[in-house]
Amino acid sequence: MEHNREELIKKGSESLKKLALNEHVKQYVLENKELFSILKRAANRYIGGEHLDEVLLTISKLNKQGFAVTTDYMGESIHNAKDAILAQEEFVTLLQAINGYRLNSSISLDLSHIGLLVSDEIVKSNLSIICDQAKKTNTEVIISMEGIDRTDKILDIYKEYSSLYDNVGITLQAYLHRTIDDFKDVIQGKGSVRIVKGAFDVPSNVSIPRGAILNDIYLGYIEELLAKDHPCSIASHDHFIFQESIKLIEKYQPITYTLERLLGIENKEFELYKEANYNCRMYVVYGREWFLYLCNRWAEYPLNIFRGLDDILNLEE
Repeated sequence: MEHNREELIKKGSESLKKLALNEHVKQYVLENKELFSILKRAANRYIGGEHLDEVLLTISKLNKQGFAVTTDYMGESIHNAKDAILAQEEFVTLLQAINGYRLNSSISLDLSHIGLLVSDEIVKSNLSIICDQAKKTNTEVIISMEGIDRTDKILDIYKEYSSLYDNVGITLQAYLHRTIDDFKDVIQGKGSVRIVKGAFDVPSNVSIPRGAILNDIYLGYIEELLAKDHPCSIASHDHFIFQESIKLIEKYQPITYTLERLLGIENKEFELYKEANYNCRMYVVYGREWFLYLCNRWAEYPLNIFRGLDDILNLEE
């Protein structure tokens, strides 16, 4: 019976990951007002708001609670220059607002949101504008990782920009076999490295399934970063990962690390880590394009769909 349950959860996770990457479904949700409104009730748990003023309020509340924040204006796979430039302008406005309100927040972005799929000229022009603005206020810019078909291009752009800007970091996905070599490469630079397990649907021959082996690999990356006091984010909501990372932090006594979790993912221990004065950060997303993000949160633990159903049906709010 337990085996059947685990198999069902695994299949549900795989299906949700595939659904998250379906552009037609995402567009349908965005254009269908009723469906958008219904699903947004479930998404609200995980997002800092739909608009800039809403996410600024969320950041402020988290800062007052003692958390640093990384803010991500959601969006990906933009195919025209106009929309890519609009996204760039939103990031610049976000950076200006973070500075103007004296908030403790870095930013994170998908390169495909600012033109990666349009042209090298567009994505680099937009990234330069964003990085220039971030440099003025000493704000960190973390480049997110996307599907495996984009990894090489993302890393190439990161290497170029990390040599030009001290405040640009990169995200690496521990579940990819290739990350062993990518990791060795990126830690030669000074940029912050954000380690995630990986949430995208990828072929089994290029990835490591979730479990003890992946945990060991993930913690191996973390130990090397902490031992060298290389700027890093331990991005997880896995109790075991956090517990083992705390042991490594105590062992190496680094300064430039953060424990990071996603807004809306319950983790009572995380609050205790913050109270114990470990560097803790919340990853906060905002915007209208939350469908992929919601699917990935459900895919990580498909039983959360029931929590989403409760959020949708909770009409008293």
